[in-house]
Amino acid sequence: MELSSEFNPISKKWKRGFKRVALIYPNRYIGGISNIGLQYIYYKINSMDGYVCERFYTDVFDGLRSVESGTPLRDFDFAFFSIQYEEDIFNAHEIIKRSDFSGLKVAGGPCIMENPLPYEKFFDVLFIGEIEGSYFIESLLTGSLSDDLSGVYIPSRESDARIIAGKRIKRVRSKLEEHLETQIIGNGAYGRSLLLEIGRGCCRNCRFCVVRQIYFPCRWRDKEIILNVAESLKGVTDRVAIISPSPSDHPQFKEIVFELTDMGYTISPSSLRADKINQELLDVLVASGLRSLTLAPEAGSEKLRETINKGISYDDIINAADIAKESGISKIKLYFMIGLPGEDENDLRSIVELSSEVKKKIKRVEISINPLVPKPHTPFQWLSFGGKVDEFDFVRDIKELKEKVKFLRRHLKGFDVKIDKTEDFAVQTVISRGGREVSKLIEGGKRRAFRNISELNLEKYLMPFEDDDLPWDFIDHGYKKERLRREFEKSVRS
Repeated sequence: MELSSEFNPISKKWKRGFKRVALIYPNRYIGGISNIGLQYIYYKINSMDGYVCERFYTDVFDGLRSVESGTPLRDFDFAFFSIQYEEDIFNAHEIIKRSDFSGLKVAGGPCIMENPLPYEKFFDVLFIGEIEGSYFIESLLTGSLSDDLSGVYIPSRESDARIIAGKRIKRVRSKLEEHLETQIIGNGAYGRSLLLEIGRGCCRNCRFCVVRQIYFPCRWRDKEIILNVAESLKGVTDRVAIISPSPSDHPQFKEIVFELTDMGYTISPSSLRADKINQELLDVLVASGLRSLTLAPEAGSEKLRETINKGISYDDIINAADIAKESGISKIKLYFMIGLPGEDENDLRSIVELSSEVKKKIKRVEISINPLVPKPHTPFQWLSFGGKVDEFDFVRDIKELKEKVKFLRRHLKGFDVKIDKTEDFAVQTVISRGGREVSKLIEGGKRRAFRNISELNLEKYLMPFEDDDLPWDFIDHGYKKERLRREFEKSVRS
């Protein structure tokens, strides 16, 4: 873990009388330093009189002492946890337990926004929303927090009866009128990069993806805001990460890329849609240092891409590979899912065939394949783990997914293939869709988690949801649930 090259103009030294706030990313530094939301919280707290914020990562002092000063977590007054991925809660629970931390524990992030119920036993306060659009931090630290404030969920004050009575917790939304200028530059997921978040939310309608709903509506930052931040930090780094769920959908994406290139930056977009790639754009990105292209067909067959409403065709993917070849791209990464509704062996063969066609254009092809996690707040929230609509058998369906993995490994020899454990995705599904009793699975630890699904009778969270009364319905993200139901019914008919 190399921190010596980190540029940190935001750090602040503790003084007598200051309150200490721990900002904990319960995963590795490489991911945490690449999160613009965490950087905003760090900046915000260190800008407040009487408070000092320090960071914690699992690969620095095992998450038990701070990066900045090595101060033990138990000496802090507040601990802010960001839960970005379901399985991060296992690390968060371990950090809390091993550190003997006794202060106020707060959690936010997309997993909390999706469904806070499995997490509420471990935290005193949960925040549902985008922190820039709220006075949450100030209210919490000064002791004036009220659960009447939008986005605030205080487990000790909540009850099933209260939720049934009609209280819904409204997610906080930011207008994205500004962008964080003062940033830590560290060796993160995009290299030693300046982070430029050009938009939030997604204007697409992929039925498996939770981003559209929990960050609704899709918002874009003005080009001039982005370029002004880049201009102000020239010389600190020569690399920029352009961040958004689908950055190439920004109405001024090309102009932003071209002007950043003119400033002398190497550019790493978080992703590119195959149907948005053209020769001019890719030539500029390659000239600025891009060497690898990531595409997410998600499914091999046209049939399943229509089922998930991906909006990308076979021709779009092959055309993108052709352009990549012409532009000098040396590697393509392809992302696929299995366990989609209506999937059969022909769909698996289509993954192999599509990957083989891409490999004819670009020799280095990396493939990532994972089972679908039917997420809350998506049209697929009614599906079972494994993609079934009206039935689920724990042993049979897990075995079926594993057989699909074996089939793909067997037929994708010669490719660099990454497929994580099917059991891990079953655990993710239970955590993302579960109720309060899922806390017992979390307390049992990650190693036993899959086994504990059966022992704790939590298989119901892997089954199809047959009615419209869902555990997470009390979270108001501003979308119409009827639209999700229509999309679901349309997908299973296709």
